[in-house]
Amino acid sequence: MTEKKIIAVVGATGAQGGSLVRAIMNDKSGEFKARATTRNASSEKAQDLIHLGIEVVVADADDKASLVNAFDGAYGVFCVTNFWEHFSTDKEISQATNMAKAAKETGVKHVIWSTLEDTRKLIPLSDERMPTLQGKYKVPHFDAKGEANAAFESNVPYTLLHTSFYWDNFIYFGMGPQKGEDGNLAITFPMGDKKLPGIAAEDIGKCAFGVFKGGEKFIGKSIGISGEQLTGNQMAEAFTDALGKQVAYNSVPAEVYRSFGFQGADDLGNMFQYKHDFESEFCEARNVDFSKSLNSELLSFNEWLSKYKELIPNVN
Repeated sequence: MTEKKIIAVVGATGAQGGSLVRAIMNDKSGEFKARATTRNASSEKAQDLIHLGIEVVVADADDKASLVNAFDGAYGVFCVTNFWEHFSTDKEISQATNMAKAAKETGVKHVIWSTLEDTRKLIPLSDERMPTLQGKYKVPHFDAKGEANAAFESNVPYTLLHTSFYWDNFIYFGMGPQKGEDGNLAITFPMGDKKLPGIAAEDIGKCAFGVFKGGEKFIGKSIGISGEQLTGNQMAEAFTDALGKQVAYNSVPAEVYRSFGFQGADDLGNMFQYKHDFESEFCEARNVDFSKSLNSELLSFNEWLSKYKELIPNVN
């Protein structure tokens, strides 16, 4: 029996990494097996993976030596960072660089870097349509990932995987339908009538697994994934049908969204403005049919709502 190729998964207890670990685990007859990396092997999510028979290795993206240990002997590595944990672009770039260098040192054959566009390529810092943040970014959590692409491009056999808006944000990130002063439910973001590419978090891992299975043909490529591309009104209609309650769409201006006051509101306001102003480029980079070719189980928004509507707060 041929020994299975190891895919080391950074952030294995998070949304993207966790979904990849499960995709690999569920492909029992396949050529790969997962190695989950996590900072805390005693966490509930890490323990769940151990009980499922997944190899769990402790590693910290701030510590390159621990990553070298975690990647040793692996065929592939899935790399992801979580900006929202610390809100630091410097930390995100440093962590990505550590991962790329550790993958190079251990001779990994295929690295997937979960990334996003550097928005400054389309809206430079001198463009006053959108405020500059932290002195050198337009959308910090996008731009830092895009800036970090170079660490992978110069070190390892890479695939740049551009993700989309998680529909799971409607459950866990406070973006779901909220009751207004009139008592009615609404979703609120500054997209006007433009389409927002979205995806189920679980499908990011399944698509990434499709990239690993595709192997050589994806090395050196930049690809994008989404489950569906919908306007705010279309999403509100889907919510209304799924919940059996009227849900409206509030299209606020980006400057209003930036003023909402929660941590990261300015970053997200700029993000939505970027997706609005460059709808064509952003959507074209995330082809739904291509995503389906990577993952035949790709969920539409209606299918995602049917599966997870009970978890959406404030609506039941």
